[in-house]
Amino acid sequence: MKDRSKDYQNKEKQKPRTLGPVPHLEEHVNPDWWKKIFNSLYLKTDADIVDDASITRQEIDTFSSILNINPESHVLDLCCGQGRHSLELARRGFKNVEGLDRSHYLIQRAKNSAKKESLGVRFKEGDARKTPHATDTFDAVMLLGNSFGYFETSDEDLRVLKEVKRILKPWGKILLDVADGSYLKEKYQPRSWEWIDKHNFVCRERSISTDGQKLISREVIVNDTSGVIADQFYAERLYTTESMIELLKKADFADIEIVDAINSQTLRNQDLGMMERRILVTASVRKEWTPKKKKVKDIEKNVVVVFGDPRKNDSLKPCGVFDDDDIYTIDQLKGGLNEIEGYSVKYLDNHDTLISDLSKLRGKIDFIFNLCDEGFGNDPKKELHVPAVMEMLNIPYTGSGPQCLAFCYDKALVIGIAKDLGVPVPEGIVVKGEDSLFELPMDFPVIVKPNFGDSSFGLNQHSVCNNRDEVVRAIYDIREGLGYDKPILVEEFLTGQDLSIGIIGNPPENYTVLPLTKEDYSELPEDLPRLCGYEAKWIPDSPYWKIKSMPADLPKETEELIVECSLKLINRLECRDYTRLDWRVDSSGTPKLLEVNPNPGWCWDGHLAKMAKIAGISYTEMIRMILKSADERISAQR
Repeated sequence: MKDRSKDYQNKEKQKPRTLGPVPHLEEHVNPDWWKKIFNSLYLKTDADIVDDASITRQEIDTFSSILNINPESHVLDLCCGQGRHSLELARRGFKNVEGLDRSHYLIQRAKNSAKKESLGVRFKEGDARKTPHATDTFDAVMLLGNSFGYFETSDEDLRVLKEVKRILKPWGKILLDVADGSYLKEKYQPRSWEWIDKHNFVCRERSISTDGQKLISREVIVNDTSGVIADQFYAERLYTTESMIELLKKADFADIEIVDAINSQTLRNQDLGMMERRILVTASVRKEWTPKKKKVKDIEKNVVVVFGDPRKNDSLKPCGVFDDDDIYTIDQLKGGLNEIEGYSVKYLDNHDTLISDLSKLRGKIDFIFNLCDEGFGNDPKKELHVPAVMEMLNIPYTGSGPQCLAFCYDKALVIGIAKDLGVPVPEGIVVKGEDSLFELPMDFPVIVKPNFGDSSFGLNQHSVCNNRDEVVRAIYDIREGLGYDKPILVEEFLTGQDLSIGIIGNPPENYTVLPLTKEDYSELPEDLPRLCGYEAKWIPDSPYWKIKSMPADLPKETEELIVECSLKLINRLECRDYTRLDWRVDSSGTPKLLEVNPNPGWCWDGHLAKMAKIAGISYTEMIRMILKSADERISAQR
């Protein structure tokens, strides 16, 4: 016969018991409390927030806006729990979302939810202090829902931040959503109880730790039939805005900002505990890309990238120097190169030692990736000097040669060459420095611009003129305002679509024509002329900053004419590897060439990258295509 007394004794041993009155809560907190508490009971006690889909949607609206992320961004939801934020991002079309949490139970819940909804979120179990992710992986890391401050010491929290810094890409961002420690020290509820569903209620006790740095909490969860389900203790560090900033600085984060505060409201709206008031903190990472470890046999080509010199002044930039946007652009390029297989890449940007540095590379590298479109010493008139030095040293390089750069720097010369080739061009004249009288052979409006220069130097809303007086004033502004004493080009102002075409490769054999783009001026005030000048590229406060590039909608014959003429010009001017040409349509629908840009802007958000994106080509792939085109051309010449 079965011993029923033993069964009863075993059940009594398994049944949770409450400790009863406890004078000092802190004495009963296990340092690793967080390993056991996040289970099915957690989803009941905190369901008023963590299981409310509308709250999650509102939070993702806020968080994604703060981080400025898009569906292509690589995002880690660290300490993700059951994945509510990760899954919501995936529902919104985010393709590269991952979640990591220590709780086996919550991660399994997250995986099941993702599978049920066919959402491509990758969930893993792991410790936030040492994640399984590679260095330089994520654009953003989110620590949400007060998932920070669980460890026994602040040094362990610092380890988490340093790990986040490691796995973030250069310029990547962290977003911390943490309890407002200052508020909770004053406003926490020492005791409360509430029904969490029809059959279960929770009683809570709280106190401040002896050192004043943590909020100690106790939860006794009771079922109306079976009695006490759990009696659990936990402790969370109370970070103030000041201490949070200090810890992020200690972890070597930059651009630290207290963005906002969240006052939680729920349907139950009873004891919200640590979630009652939270602060949102963002910071970014300033670091170099970590070189990928490659086996020697995997390295096919040794490449050195040459940039402009960030230590020197640059007259074409608004502040006259390299700023954060320029450094960010360079880091995006480095990130793209870091992902491309088959090349070992190093960088040069010190122009004081550039010639001697290049001399030392002779015979030791395969070629130079010449991205110094600022010119030698950041002097735009010396853009051609950089490839000229490489030619004298007999070092192969990407992009166009010095003769091509010299031709294309002279806009009137290019227009003349185009005209000889039968390429349609706008009517215009060149006004030299000594010319005080000149005749305009075309009707108004006209556009006035320096004949030499790039980056839209000297081109602004006052460049478009509707009468002779305005032309004289525009010439005066260029000469006196910019100190420019070289020839000035006065052309008919074309009022049709403003177009660009990008070509990667080397016609006639291997090349890719990227989709043509047009400038969208729909958000520009009616009284401003439609042109994409200096203000559109460099002045964020200008209404011209709102100009966007979009796919061009042209008749087939017009597009074919532009492509045909562009290929003719590339061949005649000896443009190499990648080129952008700017066109504009006149009032009768005829496209006319404006200028040719050899070695055009290679930045991640430039015209060439926008064209590539329309074609479904990522920024990294675009850079790879340029490298491959140059590599094939150089190899064929050897």
